Amino acid sequence: MKTTKTSYRTAVHDALRDALRDDPRVVLMGEDVGRYGGTYAASKGLLEDFGPDRVRDTPLSELGFVGIGIGAALNGLRPIVEVMTVNFSLLALDQIVNTAAALRHMSGGQFSVPIVVRMATGAGRQLAAQHSHSLEPWYAHIPGIKVLAPATVEDAYGMLGPALADPDPVVIFEHVQLYNTSTDVGVLAPTDISRAAVRRTGADVSLITYGGSLPKTLDAANELSLSGIDCEVIDLRVLRPLDDDTILDSVRKTHRAVLIDEAWRTGSLAAEVTARVMEGAFYDLDAPVARVCSAEVPMPYAKHLEEAALPQTPKIVAAVQDLFGERP
Repeated sequence: MKTTKTSYRTAVHDALRDALRDDPRVVLMGEDVGRYGGTYAASKGLLEDFGPDRVRDTPLSELGFVGIGIGAALNGLRPIVEVMTVNFSLLALDQIVNTAAALRHMSGGQFSVPIVVRMATGAGRQLAAQHSHSLEPWYAHIPGIKVLAPATVEDAYGMLGPALADPDPVVIFEHVQLYNTSTDVGVLAPTDISRAAVRRTGADVSLITYGGSLPKTLDAANELSLSGIDCEVIDLRVLRPLDDDTILDSVRKTHRAVLIDEAWRTGSLAAEVTARVMEGAFYDLDAPVARVCSAEVPMPYAKHLEEAALPQTPKIVAAVQDLFGERP
């Protein structure tokens, strides 16, 4: 099969383009998505291709334009709403949590809100405390929405179509550190947005992660293999609802687990997955579940401090070695 080197950014762009092309109900809206081409260049050229009725620049009001997207979804459109960064989505929490997520329940099933909200997440680019959040666990806490975190080029493309087909709200988190990554891929196709993915098979320990931490986790697994520790890497990719079967099947096989999560440790998705492992596979464990998370501080601006605050490959390696009593 012929492959082409494709970037994560290009995959997002092509998914948006194909969605707009294939379904006249799809509209894209958000800050700078039109004339500027998107803050991360993911929508470059789409305004010229589809016009201002389909690709709309919005005022700087997340509360307002997410609400407009919800109204559009209720009236038959399939809106894709881009929120520039996850911290700005806090201004629209009322719309997402109290309206979009709740309307099906509150209407007794009479209404659905088929909206897709995309946003950039994560740290690593020296954007300091206000633009370096990993708030995926907040959204994964909310019934009524589906939460996705594409970590590969294939998922960056393949998750959007199924998300638009979902009758309920879907929130997609795109890690800022992934936009410039690229890989050789074949024909891009829709992704199953109900399952986690096994990115590396192994027998000794399950490394469970998502989003921007996946490349670091795979690097750690490769490094650990040199010392004889065979890691299985699970990419959660669907943060709500979690795929318990894939998680627990892996832990029952390897008997050890390390959670890698860029969110803060307290109240993190890693904490939720740890609880589920303890509930569902406690007697299969040969060691306590370990977690590698961001330091419990607002993200520093200085590069060396930012790197120290985030999960990094050496920290993952050390956490795994501790489970086996092999840390130097």
